[in-house]
Amino acid sequence: MKKINLKKKVNFRKMIIQARENRKKNKKRLKHGSYSMAVTGIVIASVVVFNMAIQELPSKYREIDLSSQKLFTIGEQTEKMLKELDKDVTFYFIAQEGTESSEIQKLLEKYEEGSKHIQVEQKDPAVNPTFVSKYTSDNISNNSVIVVCGDKSKVVNYSDMYETSIDYNTYSQQVTGFDGEGQLTSAMNYVISEDMPILYTLEGHEEAAMSENMKETIQKANIEIQNLNLLTEEAVPEDAECLFVFAPAKDLTEDEANKIIEYLEQGGKALIVSNYTDQDMTNFNRVLENYGVQPVNGIVFEGDSDHYVSQNPYYLLPDIESNEITSELSSESRFVLTALSQGIQKMDEVRDTLEINSILKTSDSAYSKTDLENMETIEKEEGDISGPFDLGVMIKEKVDEERETQVVYFASQSIFDDTMNAMVSGTNYELLAASLGWMCNTEEVNMVSIPAKDYDTSSLLIPATDVHFWSIFVTVIVPLAVIILGFGIWMKRRKQ
Repeated sequence: MKKINLKKKVNFRKMIIQARENRKKNKKRLKHGSYSMAVTGIVIASVVVFNMAIQELPSKYREIDLSSQKLFTIGEQTEKMLKELDKDVTFYFIAQEGTESSEIQKLLEKYEEGSKHIQVEQKDPAVNPTFVSKYTSDNISNNSVIVVCGDKSKVVNYSDMYETSIDYNTYSQQVTGFDGEGQLTSAMNYVISEDMPILYTLEGHEEAAMSENMKETIQKANIEIQNLNLLTEEAVPEDAECLFVFAPAKDLTEDEANKIIEYLEQGGKALIVSNYTDQDMTNFNRVLENYGVQPVNGIVFEGDSDHYVSQNPYYLLPDIESNEITSELSSESRFVLTALSQGIQKMDEVRDTLEINSILKTSDSAYSKTDLENMETIEKEEGDISGPFDLGVMIKEKVDEERETQVVYFASQSIFDDTMNAMVSGTNYELLAASLGWMCNTEEVNMVSIPAKDYDTSSLLIPATDVHFWSIFVTVIVPLAVIILGFGIWMKRRKQ
């Protein structure tokens, strides 16, 4: 065991110097530690303040809508309406605390940010059980919205903001689309407008029936739909903003045709749709001829594969001509689909005051097959009428300084068919809304009809020419390229 030399002399001076140095080092460490803590605190505080500032910014600057259908973004029609809004509108969001729909909340936030005249208030029915009864006697579901401006109000039920369909494999209901913007903007337009235009639909001639989707497209534009029988009425009502003649299967009477012509000659508006029939339609055609057009005999077939789909040359993809109605549709890569259409031709003798413009037009290769009963081929035959043809036209005629007659004519009922509309992702009904908007647009009423946004992927419509090309590319060109490449690699390795 090692002995400690107690007699060894202790160097107190050295110990004091060492202690001083240790105190200096500790002070330096403490200084650096305090500095690091201060910097960390400043950074954390900056992040907190930055996040708080970001939250105060409008959602359009702090959120990016990456959904393909822009489910959380308001469209141009709504933005324009909000910018021009000069009346105070309140959106009452009827939702219990903790059960709010995030989709509807985000959408309402966009409306409030879009105009200083918009105010959004959440009303909890558990806290305010009698609030809803001020505006409606109906029971409305949680997450519904009541839109109010002055004395006018409109309820947008939660279920109306979602489109559903039934899966017949499981017999379960599935949500397929979000129509929040369409319903809310329509309700806002309703409460700020003084009078709603009325669309009278002619009946009594076995006209085509409007589907629920078609009716909803019209009603979302805040157009009231009423029936009209000119056999019992003396004339088209004075409050008619537009008359709708939807593909009658039987001819009008001479008296009915005269009433319609008289209405139009006084500055009336009409949306007219015809359908191919072997019935005599003399009086119906007389209304059209009074405005410079008539249907072409037969059914139109396309000779250009870029203008039809599904290997069926009578499922037509006409060109969308640019005009007052189609300005937005024609500027985008959109398609309108129609089938079993008649062509529309301009008459030889037309009065100078009539202005007739094309809405939809076939290619130059189109032809109308006239002898359908004895048709043996879909190819063009002797006796068939050569195109091109208009499939939709807009007609206007100045009556006086204040009145102008406006007519939109489509020569196929199928253009307003739900299936056709779905195949082109809603463009057909957008054309319907745009046509009515052109005719029913008044200073008091803004015409808007915003389609629902599908949760599913939009339909991809491919013209027949593209189908042929990609079929050859995938089945011939790609395999051939792989074979050639493989052969080249084999030859190169063989020489090595």
